Amino acid sequence: MQLIPHQDSPRHIRLNEADNVAVIVNDGGVPAGARFEDGLVALEPIPQSHKVALADLATGQPVIRYGQVIGYALEPIARGSWVREAQLRMPSAPPLDSLPMADAVPAKLEPLQGYSFEGYRNADGSVGTRNILGITTTVQCVAGVLEHAVARIRSELLPRYPNVDDVVALTHNYGCGVAITAKDAYIPIRTVRNLARNPNLGGEALVIGLGCEKLQAEQVMHEDDASVDLSEPWLYRLQESSTGFGEMIEQIMALAETRLRKLDRRRRETVPSSELILGMQCGGSDAFSGITANPALGFASDLLIRAGATVMFSEVTEVRDAIYMLTARAETPEVAQALVREMDWYDRYLARGAADRSANTTPGNKKGGLSNIVEKSLGSIVKSGSSAINGVLGPGERYNRKGLVYCATPASDFVCGTLQLAAGMNLHVFTTGRGTPYGLAMAPVVKVSTRTELAERWPDLIDIDAGRIAAGRASIEELGWELFHYYLDVASGRTRTWAERHRLHNDIVLFNPAPVT
Repeated sequence: MQLIPHQDSPRHIRLNEADNVAVIVNDGGVPAGARFEDGLVALEPIPQSHKVALADLATGQPVIRYGQVIGYALEPIARGSWVREAQLRMPSAPPLDSLPMADAVPAKLEPLQGYSFEGYRNADGSVGTRNILGITTTVQCVAGVLEHAVARIRSELLPRYPNVDDVVALTHNYGCGVAITAKDAYIPIRTVRNLARNPNLGGEALVIGLGCEKLQAEQVMHEDDASVDLSEPWLYRLQESSTGFGEMIEQIMALAETRLRKLDRRRRETVPSSELILGMQCGGSDAFSGITANPALGFASDLLIRAGATVMFSEVTEVRDAIYMLTARAETPEVAQALVREMDWYDRYLARGAADRSANTTPGNKKGGLSNIVEKSLGSIVKSGSSAINGVLGPGERYNRKGLVYCATPASDFVCGTLQLAAGMNLHVFTTGRGTPYGLAMAPVVKVSTRTELAERWPDLIDIDAGRIAAGRASIEELGWELFHYYLDVASGRTRTWAERHRLHNDIVLFNPAPVT
């Protein structure tokens, strides 16, 4: 990465020697006539995080960033000009039938030993970073009653059980009025089931149902699932009430108190860092995402993989244009083929709605200097570091191995977070350039800003400022190690993220590609 170093002078970052564009670093952008240390002169004002042409670009010439083609010039672009979205033709998505398949598998990294955190060991062998009473639902009909009960549980019961961190209602919009036997209905069904088994809920949640819904409680908690303890009461159906609302609340509170007693007996114990299951995501991305925050996450990801942990990255439309770089890194041809399978499924899903991956980019992404989904994807996959990709999960599936895992999800922050929780995530990290107060109730969310300006403007929302990399005040490696230690501190409960302190929790949002009746 080439950085013009002087903080009081016009600065840009060029990531690869092949790049013919660079990203403006200065907080206020640069004015026309600004001269960079390498002799480049801005021909017009260029905002921060937007691209400047490093050479004259002819019509049809590839525009290159990250050493990859992000578009083709639709008109001549002079050296020193602001390279705008409207001047680029977006490349086609890479065809899925001619990808490199496990032909550039990275060598295994040296094991990293001696690191641990304080977690809650569950009966199914998983480890929670928090000790939460989870109460899931089979249908939206019960959400209002459950939310009333949870408010009372939190105020009246939770103070009696100081070793329990919180009580969380896993409400959702599924369960009835849906084609529950449709082709793709397995996705929301297994998501609800696996959310209830999240390690931060002790691996088992209580279930509140209505009684007449299509999604029955037995589909959420299988009685033949040896990993779930159903020896104590775990289910209440509202239609069992004979006297109405008051009885419903009493029954839910009684069920909750029985489980609170059990959870309160739990204590943190020292566990190896290999028990961490980190989910990575980005939202409100900008052109700095692939320069600062995501590379730091990638370095920290490699450290966690070396320590034996599980690291998940996601968001199909944000890897689709860089899929050739991922299939090449797959540990085996079977893993590479699983990546292709998920890309193909999502291509067809989007096509049913007359859309494609270009629908991903937002006005905020573009204001932050991202011209298209190709450029966004190349910055997004940097989170995955340099390790081999060891496994692939379909949406709603639960993790089944350690290492670097691709968890196929939509790019929607809330759907992605929900599916990573279902996959077994016990800690979440979220990078942002434009800024978002995103948070989850079931897992701590570490918020990392791509720019220092955002971290300074939102000091009580951003946990880690990765903008220091662009300013030359920290290296990617230094920030990666900082994140690694921060993850372990948060997982141990020694540090609470800003989202936790403020109780910023977004809703559980299921991915349901099946019909609603």
